[in-house]
Amino acid sequence: MKKTLTFSMLGLIALIGTACTPGERGAVTGGAIGAGIGALAGDGAGALIGGAVGAAVGSEVSKNRAYRNRGYQDAY
Repeated sequence: MKKTLTFSMLGLIALIGTACTPGERGAVTGGAIGAGIGALAGDGAGALIGGAVGAAVGSEVSKNRAYRNRGYQDAY
């Protein structure tokens, strides 16, 4: 049962992640990391602030990285 649930959750995360833009994926990742660090460092308010800051920073970093990597693709 536990294995089935784990693989189902991984499949769900993979399906959700494929439809996202790089900025959205960065926002989700940054928000999750920021909320986790905020929760470890403080209380609920720390998790909220950490999640918000992490989402904003993660989104911008991912957008900049995606924009920078566009120049490396060869035009056929």
